[in-house]
Amino acid sequence: MQQPYVADLAPEQMRDRLHEALSIYVRAMGYPASVARRRAPMWAEHALRPGWRAAAVLAPAAEEDHAALRGTLLGIAYGYTGASHQWWYEQVHRGLSRARGSTAAEQVLEDYFELTELHIHPSAQGQGLGDALLGQLLGGCPASRVLLSTPEVVGEANRAWRLYRRRGFEDVLRDFRFDGDPRAFAVLGRALPLTMTTA
Repeated sequence: MQQPYVADLAPEQMRDRLHEALSIYVRAMGYPASVARRRAPMWAEHALRPGWRAAAVLAPAAEEDHAALRGTLLGIAYGYTGASHQWWYEQVHRGLSRARGSTAAEQVLEDYFELTELHIHPSAQGQGLGDALLGQLLGGCPASRVLLSTPEVVGEANRAWRLYRRRGFEDVLRDFRFDGDPRAFAVLGRALPLTMTTA
């Protein structure tokens, strides 16, 4: 088998591989398989939003798989241009307004790319693929900043947090609860273009 590689995904390629992508999502997040069925319509709708872009990690079985974007899907990431009518924007704006005031919230949420999902299959984690995937997704992104939300973890002690900190993401909002989810989340962000930072 050839070495894994990262590549951009067009909307039609994402639709073709949506089942695989969602399988990685539920495995990486530890969710039951039924969550994938509920998320499928939302992921498909996201691919229609302005500024949508996606990237994948693939493990080709043969040389020709590389050119054709075939092979085993090992990782997926996507996002799109943030806008005031979107649910995530409204939720984060509410939290930031309470913490810092509405003017500050609007400044943070101006001209951003929402990194909606980034997941590596558990069997392929710890190989630097998440970092490569993040770089592929955000390379050439025209927004002035990128924002994301990730579950709070004691001591920030997991691979996702280490990746985001290594890539220069800083706190925007901590211990925030989105409507309908009891977990605490952190909202992180950084300016674009993306550059590697060292701890």
